[in-house]
Amino acid sequence: MQLYIKNTFITAVAVASLLIIGCANTSKERNADADRLAMCQKRHSQVEEMFKKQEYGKVKTKAEEMLTVCPGTGYMEQAQFILAESHFHLKEWIEARGEYGSFILNFPGSPFIETAEFRKAVSSFRMEFHIARDESQTAIAMKDFERFISNYPESPLKDSVSYYYNLLVDRLAEKEFQTANLYYKLEKPKAVVIYLKDFLTDFPQSKRRFQAYLLMARSYSDLDQFDLALYYLKEAKADPSIEGEKKEKEIASLQKHIAKAEVRFEKQLKKDLAQKRVKKIEAKEFN
Repeated sequence: MQLYIKNTFITAVAVASLLIIGCANTSKERNADADRLAMCQKRHSQVEEMFKKQEYGKVKTKAEEMLTVCPGTGYMEQAQFILAESHFHLKEWIEARGEYGSFILNFPGSPFIETAEFRKAVSSFRMEFHIARDESQTAIAMKDFERFISNYPESPLKDSVSYYYNLLVDRLAEKEFQTANLYYKLEKPKAVVIYLKDFLTDFPQSKRRFQAYLLMARSYSDLDQFDLALYYLKEAKADPSIEGEKKEKEIASLQKHIAKAEVRFEKQLKKDLAQKRVKKIEAKEFN
């Protein structure tokens, strides 16, 4: 009996000790969480103050630190958005687009989500672009703006979206026109007319439309298809996108070019026919 009581007492003491230790650990954890929350709150205040002062370089460092040490504190949303905004103001477009993308993915219910989606698209638009390279970057920016309009059809930013989107369309049009112009310089008029037919169909509002008509007329003239050359010359004359003395000079110059080409063609045609007749006579005499 005494042995039983002794064992029971030992067990009770052990359980009590574990409870005391557990409570102590819980208390330490609570204190640690409270300290971390206070630290994150202080850092958030510092970040906001630096952002107001437009110290975006410093903001980036502090906000990145917060994303590492402050999960679960309630400050992650603000830190992520401010980090993206700092990259945006510093014109670090690739980084800005990436951070806005992370924000959109992680905080879809945020009151800043519409701004984030718009700025993500603008960042795509602003990334370095070279007309000679492929248009994948332009396509990405167009998709970003299309997604924004799909998600926010009544947004007060829709006029700005249209402005940027039209510039992207112009960018695609310019690339197509420059490709056709390159083929003309390489003396490949067939490729020119193929490219420009699509260009005139796909980009009816392009500022390059007048030049495209002229290039089509020159290319058809080089192909000895003078009816089509004159047709596109007529289209160039009627195009309202450009007016004035410069237009008149270019039209007049092209008219002379086509007329001379047609005369050369007729002379060459007569020469070829004469040669054929001579060969035909010689063949008869030989036989």
